[in-house]
Order: sequence, then structure tokens, then C-alpha cells
Amino acid sequence: MARHRRIWLLGGPTAAGKSALAVRLARACDGEIVNADSMQLYADLAILSGRPTPAERGGIAHHLFGVADAAEAWSVGRWLAAAQPIVADIQARGRQPIVVGGTGLYFRALTDGLAAIPAVPATVRERVQHDYDRQGEDQIRRRLAAVDPAAAARIAPADRQRLTRALEVFEASGRPLTDWQADTRPAAPADGWRGAVVDLERASLYARIGARLEGMAAAGAVDEVRRLLSRQLDPRLPALKALGLRSFAAELAGALTAAQALEEAKRETRRYAKRQMTWFAHQRPGWPRLAPDITVEAALEVYLA
Repeated sequence: MARHRRIWLLGGPTAAGKSALAVRLARACDGEIVNADSMQLYADLAILSGRPTPAERGGIAHHLFGVADAAEAWSVGRWLAAAQPIVADIQARGRQPIVVGGTGLYFRALTDGLAAIPAVPATVRERVQHDYDRQGEDQIRRRLAAVDPAAAARIAPADRQRLTRALEVFEASGRPLTDWQADTRPAAPADGWRGAVVDLERASLYARIGARLEGMAAAGAVDEVRRLLSRQLDPRLPALKALGLRSFAAELAGALTAAQALEEAKRETRRYAKRQMTWFAHQRPGWPRLAPDITVEAALEVYLA
């Protein structure tokens, strides 16, 4: 087939079947897959993140999977800085880049741009984190609302990482994070990419989530959690927020039975998938919706339109 110049983006909720569809597309168009899932970056989360196994990769080149240590805190900016040269190299070799994942902010950074926010000094970051521990979420949110009401309104409850980040940026720069984010340029031009979302009926998605979590448990998810916790890393690190980790950790501590931990992990994953579906519905309403079992020919028609 003729080479395509645009980057293909394939998003959607966890367990929807994105990875399998991406492999089928890549096989049909000399494609290579670039990860856009914030947890599949981490080497320590092969099972919990649902990272494609060698067999599931089907001989297709995969990039940015398992490249980070759990002790590292990858940001959207770091992912973008890593993904851009990989995508460019794939294109330079005459192959098709297919960016796949469920982290909406990664897609936003690629298509809408990422603000050049100054680095936050460690002293400021530590002070804000200390204030959060001492004052609690409600007080920190009120402080943020006074200087950046838009950020305070859009950041979800219990999202400590984004809430403190927004306050840190203001205290370090004197400028609201919202203003920094408005002053951006897309990393990929508007005509340089084509996006689609893997979408399916909610009951079917939840059934797939249940089956995936059961498969993770059988594959050794609890042992993976045990190894990660044995490193005694800062619980605020992104890898320590992986879906299912808290539930399986409770099982290891004897607070939950194996069956209870599995059911709790399923509930947490369903809630997360619902948030992902909401994000793509609101933020990317114009992206075509694809069933996970769509034929390659039909999917190619969408991307080549």
C-alpha cells in the first residue's frame, strides 16, 4: 500500500482492545507502535499495566513500553520529548507510526501542544507537598482556586498530583498553570495526524475488564506488587498509583482475601475506564469510533480518509 504521511493515533479505555487492533493495523501497513499509556511505560508493571506480551506484539516493533523504572516520575512533557523523535524516526524509515494508549493527556500534548512551563524548584515542590500533608486537599484546592480557578475547577477530587502541581507552578512562576497551558503550539501539525477511538458498549467493556483482571491475577499480579512494594519507593510516584496495586497490596497485608482484592481491583478499573470514556467523549468527539473487532480494511478506510 502507499505510504501514509500522517501519524495514526488510537485511543480508548483500558481493556477495550486497542493493542490487538493496533497490531493488526501495523501488520497491514508496515507500522510500528508507540506507547501512549502512562503506566505501560514502567518496567515494574508488566502485568498490572496490561503491557502487551511478546506473543501479543506479534513481531511488530513496539516503542516506549517498559522503558522507565518505577522510581522515576514520567510527566506528559517527558513522554512527549521521548515520543517525538521515535515517531520521526519511524516516518524517516518509510514506516507508519501508530500511537496507542488510553492516556488522554498524551494525545492532547501531541495534537494541541504542551506549555513550556519553567522547572519548579525542589524547595517549592517540597513546601507545597508539606502543606498538602498538613492542610489537606480542601485547603490546597481553596488556595489554588484563589490564583488559578480554572485549574481548581477541572482537577478531579483526590488527584493530589495535579492539584499540587498546579499550585507549585503558580508559586514558582507567579503565573497560573492555566495561562501557561493556553500558550502552546501543537507538537504535530493539524494535518499531520489522524485519530480514532476504540469504543464498545459499556457492559461488554466491563466484561473485558473482569476477564483481564482475572488473567492478571493468574499471571502473578500479586507477586509483581510484592516486588514493587519491597523497593519501599515514595507512594506518591506515578507507578505506585497503578490500577489494582492498592487492592493487591491489601491482599498481601492480609486486609483482603484474594477474591475481595480481585473484585476491588475490578471496581477501580471500571471507574477508571468510565473516566477515560468521558474524556474521549468530551475532548475528542470528532474522532471516529471503531469497534475492537473491526476489520483491518474498514479501519484503514478511517485512517486513510
